[in-house]
Amino acid sequence: MSDNENELYVPKVESPNEGLRLDKFLSQQLEEISRSRLQQLIEDGNVFLFNETVSNISRKIKTGDEYRIVIPPAEEADPEPEDIPLDIVYEDDDLLVVNKPAGMTVHPAAGSYNGTLVNALLFHCHDNLSGINGVKRPGIVHRIDKDTSGLLVVAKNDFAHNFLGEQFAAHSIERTYLAFVYGNLNPLQGRIEGNIGRSPSDRKKMAIVPTGGKHAVTNYKTLELFKRAASLVQCNLETGRTHQIRVHLSSAGNPLIGDQLYVKSHKSALPIPEYLKTSVNYFPRQALHAKSLGFIHPRTKEFMQFSSQLPSDLEELYQVLKEI
Repeated sequence: MSDNENELYVPKVESPNEGLRLDKFLSQQLEEISRSRLQQLIEDGNVFLFNETVSNISRKIKTGDEYRIVIPPAEEADPEPEDIPLDIVYEDDDLLVVNKPAGMTVHPAAGSYNGTLVNALLFHCHDNLSGINGVKRPGIVHRIDKDTSGLLVVAKNDFAHNFLGEQFAAHSIERTYLAFVYGNLNPLQGRIEGNIGRSPSDRKKMAIVPTGGKHAVTNYKTLELFKRAASLVQCNLETGRTHQIRVHLSSAGNPLIGDQLYVKSHKSALPIPEYLKTSVNYFPRQALHAKSLGFIHPRTKEFMQFSSQLPSDLEELYQVLKEI
């Protein structure tokens, strides 16, 4: 098995499930994988019963069966340049700072090979992007989530990439986010610290984990209260872990408005007027914006700082919350 393959062990078949089709049983046990994908894995010889390959998707399972699935590495095509407009805040021979819209993925990945920031950068910069992260992520020094808007710095050459990367590794990059959250943080200003790793109960989520994970620190300050229903919070990152702000604020009991992955069901009980609940509770993305970014320029060694205004959807949400 290659280093890029994943092995999944399925719970031993118990008597109530005896007689089910293999593909149906596996889809019940592995909800994060579609049934059609599981059928393909079976037919391709990637499913094993007691270390013997099983290739019949309609096989009737038996009590005591133990199945194992090997998921091969995805075969991804090299990203192609695409003429996608970019909101470029700053650009020179070494780097550019981009204001990424919500809904745009940073680099190609499974299920999102086109329309990414990388596709747009390849068209805009031609061959002038660093190659440190390989052909799938040219120029990409750091990321923000698909549905988070705001600022990113992109390296045009390996010299700039290395210099910026060292600042990210040293946590000396200044990154400020604006977040609209449910409820009011207690205290209103503080520091959230907790190692972040893959959630043991949901592979799609990250979580604060008691052991393992990566050290993560978020400093926050409440900027505005919308009664007890919601708050506008400024977050400054000391570290940059996957979903860090979303996980840390959710762990404090104040998930981001619109964050369907981490939001709790308590949102409907908050004191939000009925006529505003739809606008707030069904906001279509996590209400998070990478507002400012500061770093030392790799060539001039001068400190540069950039700022981005709230996009129109978050500005509209802000106006709705002011009515509470």
